[in-house]
Amino acid sequence: MTDGKLLLVAIVEMAEGHAEAGQRYEDEVLALLPRHGGTLDRRMRATDAPTEVHVIRFASRAGLESFMVDPDRLALRDKLGDAAPTTRVIEVRDV
Repeated sequence: MTDGKLLLVAIVEMAEGHAEAGQRYEDEVLALLPRHGGTLDRRMRATDAPTEVHVIRFASRAGLESFMVDPDRLALRDKLGDAAPTTRVIEVRDV
């Protein structure tokens, strides 16, 4: 995006057998977005799989970068260990 803002889609796959733990993790991690200039526009859950799709905006790329290294986020991920979800993040734009 040319105005410095980022629009992202995150596809979050919960670890097999750990969907509830993964969803709680996502609740906590998504709550950290505002401290980095991020907002959650939508959070959707697949009807037939332990998958979530998030639409997230950041005011700047620096906000995304600081979110990725947020010590609280990293600690939550470490605490979850193998039960942590895997996430694919795609930078998108409106067409």
